[in-house]
Amino acid sequence: MKLLITGMAGFIGHAVARRLADQGHQIVGIDNLSDYYDVSLKRARLDDLAELPGVRFQRLDLVDRPGMEALFTEHGFDGVIHLAAQAGVRYSLENPHAYADSNLVGHLNVLEGCRRHGVRHLVYASSSSVYGINDKVPFSTRDAVDHPISLYAATKKANELMAHSYAHLYGIPTTGLRFFTVYGPWGRPDMAPFKFTKALLEGRPIRVFNHGDMSRDFTYIDDIVEGVARILEVIPAGGGDTAHADTSSAPYALHNIGHGSPMALMDFIRAIEEATGVKAECDFQPMQPGDVPRTWADTQSLFEATGYRPRVSVAEGVARFVAWYRRFYNV
Repeated sequence: MKLLITGMAGFIGHAVARRLADQGHQIVGIDNLSDYYDVSLKRARLDDLAELPGVRFQRLDLVDRPGMEALFTEHGFDGVIHLAAQAGVRYSLENPHAYADSNLVGHLNVLEGCRRHGVRHLVYASSSSVYGINDKVPFSTRDAVDHPISLYAATKKANELMAHSYAHLYGIPTTGLRFFTVYGPWGRPDMAPFKFTKALLEGRPIRVFNHGDMSRDFTYIDDIVEGVARILEVIPAGGGDTAHADTSSAPYALHNIGHGSPMALMDFIRAIEEATGVKAECDFQPMQPGDVPRTWADTQSLFEATGYRPRVSVAEGVARFVAWYRRFYNV
């Protein structure tokens, strides 16, 4: 297929592009190379993809409406994997307009491109953040998610609603994936696994929020990529029960994509200590606004759709990440 990957210079976008190119798909990737975090890391990811056959990159911002229309007109994509977004819960408290631009206007431009040009399947990134402080675990796509506690989460829930409306009105098959704490080689510097590893190897304390009383469904990047690659081939047909988001009468699907087994934050830190050989000095802090105490993915619907369950343990995944970090930064 000829595929568009938005956010190809990003952590997940880079990994997905490499996997799908290896499968023989033609890839056109876009990214605005924002300076939300180190642009040199984004460029290094693009350099890593540059020699792959069938991969092209174009610098383009999702909010550039004429540019997005020209992109879809030129290429006639079979499928779209929409991963670009303004990420981060905490940054949404500082720069809310960046989230409205990228996550709402940008998402609309992608939907319009799919509508106008007959895209066969749109797979897009949502987030575990939509669950907020739900008490029921594991989090299921059938749970109510009407009380977001950050603007970032609200924009991701809005993405799901927008996608459903386009699936219903125009028959565009759309699949949303709620990602759960993705980590691994080429990861994002603003996320805890990267921050903790960097601090330990530099001999600095790590800041641990909610005094360490947190847990996350840490999901290794290879497991995420496998799920994305498989779900791309599962085009929703609709005709389901409208009482549930994951069985809409529209050609619309929604899945959690996570490991399915949460880990206490302090245990995750111990895994980093083991991989680095450095004992962490923890600077315990209160919970930050917009953050949540725990995440835990119910992954049954993704398994039923694709037959795949994540396989990489945290110990193995952290070891791989630390090894990459040491190589990349020559530490």
